[in-house]
Amino acid sequence: MAIVAIFSGSYCDGEIIADRTASDLGYETIEEKLMAETTRRYGIPPEKLIRALQGPEPLFNRLTRSREKSLASLKAVLSELIAADNKLLYGLTVHLIPRYISHVLKVCIIANHDYRIRSAVQKHSLSEKEARKRIYDDDNINARLTGYLFSKNPYDETLYDIVIPMQESSLGEAVATIMKHARSEQVQFTPRVRQAAQDFILSATVNLALVNAGHDVEVFSENGNVILTINKDVVRMKPYQEELSKIAGSIEGVRDVKVRIGQKFRTVSMNPWSNLEVPPKILLVDDEKEFVHTLSERLQTRNIESSVVYDGEQAIDFVNRDEPNVMVLDLMMPGIDGLEVLRRVKRDHPKVEVIILTGHGSEKEEKIAAELGAFAYLNKPVDIDVLARVMNEAYQKINLKTDQSPGEN
Repeated sequence: MAIVAIFSGSYCDGEIIADRTASDLGYETIEEKLMAETTRRYGIPPEKLIRALQGPEPLFNRLTRSREKSLASLKAVLSELIAADNKLLYGLTVHLIPRYISHVLKVCIIANHDYRIRSAVQKHSLSEKEARKRIYDDDNINARLTGYLFSKNPYDETLYDIVIPMQESSLGEAVATIMKHARSEQVQFTPRVRQAAQDFILSATVNLALVNAGHDVEVFSENGNVILTINKDVVRMKPYQEELSKIAGSIEGVRDVKVRIGQKFRTVSMNPWSNLEVPPKILLVDDEKEFVHTLSERLQTRNIESSVVYDGEQAIDFVNRDEPNVMVLDLMMPGIDGLEVLRRVKRDHPKVEVIILTGHGSEKEEKIAAELGAFAYLNKPVDIDVLARVMNEAYQKINLKTDQSPGEN
């Protein structure tokens, strides 16, 4: 039968559903084995593997490639574990399985916020305020991986075969739905599927070798024929392609290697402020310290310097002391929340352009932000190039206003 891979939002009873499904199907659960075997085989401590899945990009990751190496190691072990059927995987690691692996049934267990808050309050003895904060934090943690891998939020339905909304389903109904689909013909182990599973093992092995050598390319294999896709500009492309071919060709089982330029290929990002005499003042405001520091570092790779503060009160103090041109502002923060910061900033410093960047907003909040004068409303995770472009557009708006203002007499 199929491999079942279940991912769940917090306070949606996902773990209970996964356990019952495994028991009723007679499946082996493999998440603990995956972590233990990756640690044994590659010497990566469990806590480091968890950070790779849940944490922000590590400091100096561009040099160490620590996150990429951990994820590639997990994928290499996972590819072997799912080469046989009757297995169930639960948690973030389901996102390491490519969508083209047809014998894997990917399931998302999720619910609306009212259900999740009620579940947290009733089943876990949290206050409503604590529940909201926990759910917000959990969703941001989950979004780090899916944002990095797919530039999508963790509950995007395109990532799954089935999405089960728990506000409309009981635990028993959820388990029955998964079992029904797991037994369908579309996800059974056929000779063709077994070959695809072996191809995944080979591509994961090649990927690990390339990542350990410091290379970041897409890897696909079919019957021993490996295709490497380059999506980022590099210096001296031809020698780079030759090096990739040499590494991939050295892996046992590889018959042929082709290197191609991908549809997502783009040249190295240019400095969006290069035509400006004076660079803009950028302020990032977010109570998630690791996230906002990572965001600042990623902007630095685009030659965009920024200042960072961690709550609404610090943001207002900063603006009063040293008015920035553009502010990137989170909504949900302790103390003074993002909407109140926006209101005060636009009232007292109308020239400051404010970009809302939130992982937990709503249409209502987006409407309020627009009415208060926000320049843009973006959702986490955000493509760093999209954010840089929007920041540049916000700064250009400031320049346009300045150019159009009447001159001094």
